[in-house]
Amino acid sequence: MTMNRNIETFIGCDNEYDESKIVIFGAPFDSTTSFRPGTRFASKAMRSESFGVETYSTYQDKDLEDMAIFDGGDLELSFGNPPKALNQIEKFTDEIVRDNKIPCMIGGEHLVTLGAVRAVFKKYPDLHIIHFDAHADLRDDYLGEKLSHATVMHRVWDIVGDNKIFQFEIRSGDREEIYCGRDHVYTNQFTFTGLEAVVEKLKGKPIYLSIDLDVLDPSVFPGTGTPEAGGVTFKELLGAILKVSKLNIVGMDVNELSPIYDQSGSSTALACKVLRELIISTY
Repeated sequence: MTMNRNIETFIGCDNEYDESKIVIFGAPFDSTTSFRPGTRFASKAMRSESFGVETYSTYQDKDLEDMAIFDGGDLELSFGNPPKALNQIEKFTDEIVRDNKIPCMIGGEHLVTLGAVRAVFKKYPDLHIIHFDAHADLRDDYLGEKLSHATVMHRVWDIVGDNKIFQFEIRSGDREEIYCGRDHVYTNQFTFTGLEAVVEKLKGKPIYLSIDLDVLDPSVFPGTGTPEAGGVTFKELLGAILKVSKLNIVGMDVNELSPIYDQSGSSTALACKVLRELIISTY
């Protein structure tokens, strides 16, 4: 496939498509957000603010400048039409996966994960999901709607089946979805405890890693639509990412930054560092 670099790229991610291993793209969609919208602005804000962070990771002693990463820009998604938007994401991700590259999507609300997972699952039918989030997202419907950021992991479960989804740091959900999780997925509430054992179990399996940034505590990451007290620090999230990066990651996303709710810009800066560390660790 022929793609042109986005005019404004995430810092250090300005290589040509054909030579790149990882392909970044934005999915600026938040039409099913149940509380405070604004995640559609995340990818644009992160590209702009990324030039306030270094390409070099002091945590990993590696540099984005030494890696081949392509930024394909933002998709033009159909607002108000979740099925069509998901199909657009799926089609774009399909092309990346067919070219043997790793898709790295910047949301957007968490529903966008479903479109990418659909595409990755076609190539990797034994796909396993590792999911960092404050919310279980396992409702079968939300206010009668099957497609919602509150139902995304239930729709992913519809695809991959039992015992293929591994959730960490979950601290919010209604009773029905929490009970659903106990029966059908691996859910570790409140902590990353058990992650090392899961990583050991999943060695050799194709992994899709989905990071909802509200996994972070709102004291360090207020810029999100549904903040939940009791979350983790940046260093705790980074430690979890580094553990998962040992696996065969074939797709990944970072979502639910809503920059308008943090006028200081610190949430966007933090999101940029999460994305930088995720890309470097996966490369």
